[in-house]
Amino acid sequence: MSELRIFSYLPNPRIWKATIAARLCGIEVEVRGTSPKELASWLWDFDARPLSGNELAISPDVQVGKVGFQGTSLHKTRAFMEAHPFGAVPAAFSPDGKTGIFESNSIMRAVARLGESEFPLYGCDAYEASRIDSFLDASLVFARDAQLYLLSLLSGTVSTEIHGRARDGFAVYAAGINQALLPDREFLVGDTVTIADICFVAELSLFFNEKRSVKEIAKKGLAPILHDKVETEFPRAFAHLARLRQHPAFAPDVEPYLKKFAVVERTEAERSSTH
Repeated sequence: MSELRIFSYLPNPRIWKATIAARLCGIEVEVRGTSPKELASWLWDFDARPLSGNELAISPDVQVGKVGFQGTSLHKTRAFMEAHPFGAVPAAFSPDGKTGIFESNSIMRAVARLGESEFPLYGCDAYEASRIDSFLDASLVFARDAQLYLLSLLSGTVSTEIHGRARDGFAVYAAGINQALLPDREFLVGDTVTIADICFVAELSLFFNEKRSVKEIAKKGLAPILHDKVETEFPRAFAHLARLRQHPAFAPDVEPYLKKFAVVERTEAERSSTH
């Protein structure tokens, strides 16, 4: 039996925070979900599952989605809403389904606490734990602007203002990570990997979705935030990502996801060279 169940759209780099942590500290995590488009035909519940056509027609648990699912009819049970008052995914549950844990950083913290006797993912003392929290809090500021930016790229509604906030937020976050790794630190906090490192990898990997929208960005007269020189601008931050994506606990999630963007970049380069 799993010690934590997570319901989410898939793929979702933010649930890696929990799955990577689980591999490191020996916790069993169950993930349920499907693509964002198909989640509208799922029952949002501890026992999340796809609904049949007849069930969809008579389901009383219908709510209109908001951020990320705006205007979509979603089937959320009363028990789901009691456990998850904001009604969002990823949504985690205790094994009995009664306790809901929401927000990806908090879900990751839950895994770290469950496995603290196996691996000190939350630091070795109160000071390290609080420094880790500082990185997680900083990530939330970046993540909010990044989410609005990426969703606007998908919908074709990106504006100069949304792009500018995401660009500035990314610069602040990447610069902070870069500074924290001076002069040649291997991890953000302490002498081993912590949930601060895991969070960084997940959030930066998610931001790579910008690479799918280079044409949309150009149409608006804007420049990609992950431009060709970004790795030289924040060398330690991107070297940290490069190291950790090869780590046995990270690679199963991160490698196949980021490799897709390498293919996108090569395809775009080949198209540009033929015009």
